[in-house]
Amino acid sequence: MIRILTRTAVAAAAVAAVGGCALLSSPEPVSLYRFGAAPDAEIGASGAPAGQVPVAMRRPEFVQAARDDRILGVTGTDAAYIAGARWVASADVLFSDALEDAFAAESRRVRLIGPRELTRAGQTLDVDVRTFEARYPAPGAIPTVTIVARVRLLNAQERTVAAERIFAVEQPATANRVSAIVAAFDAATRDLNSQIVAWTDQNAR
Repeated sequence: MIRILTRTAVAAAAVAAVGGCALLSSPEPVSLYRFGAAPDAEIGASGAPAGQVPVAMRRPEFVQAARDDRILGVTGTDAAYIAGARWVASADVLFSDALEDAFAAESRRVRLIGPRELTRAGQTLDVDVRTFEARYPAPGAIPTVTIVARVRLLNAQERTVAAERIFAVEQPATANRVSAIVAAFDAATRDLNSQIVAWTDQNAR
């Protein structure tokens, strides 16, 4: 059935629509993503003896621009957050959880004590993520996800640095699409965390 509205009816409908928009404006749709989470089957697969070398981990520090749930993109000196996409939680929380999963799945010597545990350890793992962004060589180009982190093993009692290293990972996205960029963040995080686990296994005492 086709309804024919008079000019007056059309005008009244338009006013009602404008009023409705003012009262019930809809936010822009946002898709949620995560990165770095290991499959359940991988966690604990290493078979390392629990507590062999206990190392406590502080909550990783994140560069302020990338700390929350927004996804940072950088083109030259310009920085902006990717529209319509957010992490399911703040990036530092997701990164911390992913690193704990990586230790549970891959470590051969270290029993990592996460930030939520109260167990003490002789050494502390300190992670400072200084770069966590998608870098575009030009506007509209395919970006490369770049993560740079300073990692230190600290002696708890002496408060001295036992070992220190700067890690840098670059992972090109396959396309300039949000899903491809998120996949690159996921792969880069897994790569970085695997390197951190291997380095900690080698240096923890």
